[in-house]
Amino acid sequence: MFLNFAASGECDVTLKTDFLTMKSLSILNESLALPLKSDLKRPTQKSFPHIDGLYLLARATGMVYIFLVPKPRLGNEKKIMVLNESVRKSWQELNPAEQYFTLLETLLLKADPEIIGEHARLLDSPIRNWARFFHEIPDRGFRIGFKIGQRQKDHIAYGPGFYFIALLELFGFIAVTHGIPKKGKGWCVNCVNRTRFGDAMLELLSDFLIRSEELWLDIENEESDTENSLGELQPLVQPFFPKWQKNLELPVHEFQEGMYVFRISLRSWGFATRSWRRIAIPSDLTLDLMSEEILDAFDFDSDHLYSFIFRNRLGVLMEVNHPYMDDNPPCADEFLVGDLPIQPGESMVFLYDFGDHWEFNVNLEKIDFLKSGKKRPMLLESVGKAPQQYEYSDEEE
Repeated sequence: MFLNFAASGECDVTLKTDFLTMKSLSILNESLALPLKSDLKRPTQKSFPHIDGLYLLARATGMVYIFLVPKPRLGNEKKIMVLNESVRKSWQELNPAEQYFTLLETLLLKADPEIIGEHARLLDSPIRNWARFFHEIPDRGFRIGFKIGQRQKDHIAYGPGFYFIALLELFGFIAVTHGIPKKGKGWCVNCVNRTRFGDAMLELLSDFLIRSEELWLDIENEESDTENSLGELQPLVQPFFPKWQKNLELPVHEFQEGMYVFRISLRSWGFATRSWRRIAIPSDLTLDLMSEEILDAFDFDSDHLYSFIFRNRLGVLMEVNHPYMDDNPPCADEFLVGDLPIQPGESMVFLYDFGDHWEFNVNLEKIDFLKSGKKRPMLLESVGKAPQQYEYSDEEE
């Protein structure tokens, strides 16, 4: 279903804060094999769990990415979801079984809920959430359409999440009895039952679950290459589905050479200041050296720990930390500016001094490829006086 939509080239739709517009939601919902009924005046993407789940898979596979289009007259930008042509080509070379298991493995192993703004519990993974949820469903199913079902409804909403339930339904792992939505309410779920196929797949992957926690930690670790590969489940599933031969080729972020121009503004305890700097940083400089350039531009010392925080190419939050925080890689002295997955118009956060919590918004304005030969960082513009880093005066030192 998602694939038919993606292959049609109709997914170049405008987004608002990474979510689909009301018009797009209506069109997509009617295109689904199981269009959702709701009675909401102003629905959001989360009001349509099936679409929310499919969007998660589209981002997690790299099938689509978010592109920022500047709007000079308004002084901001709009977000466009764009189809990745290289991934689309790889997708079209897969047979239906390969497409199905590509999406299933993406859901179970790579679909970080942070992509759609959902909370991800520490050391947890979608495949373990699936197993836990299945073990909690009684043989008679979750009957939510009755008063006694409120606990189960809350469990679904705040446990695996409605988007996860919707995807399990689309994959055929559960059967959902849809109810008539009440006024002002969204998706009405009367009952959730496991299917025989879902039980069989869980049994088939039971051995894999034993080592899934270690695999999930590897996936979270950017030093691992698992983000760029599929096929972890293939050895277990292929004997029963021999047509699963090939896997989707996921996009790989490549080093971009050039001079990166950042506009860096300072926030103090959540409040914006009028102090900002424009700095040009060569692509072969490490983030550790870039941190020194930022701090020097604001007359700060460099005696504290820090983190650079940004979203990777799949929309998942990522941190690159001070070299002394080597127990939480990747480290800033090994990560180059040209390795950053952000594009012009996107921003990251430079969080400095975890005690005083100085927060810098680092916006990438452009990448000057013509000046890729320049090797030294440059302070291009300085506006506003930097605040005093420490509260005490010189007399108190």
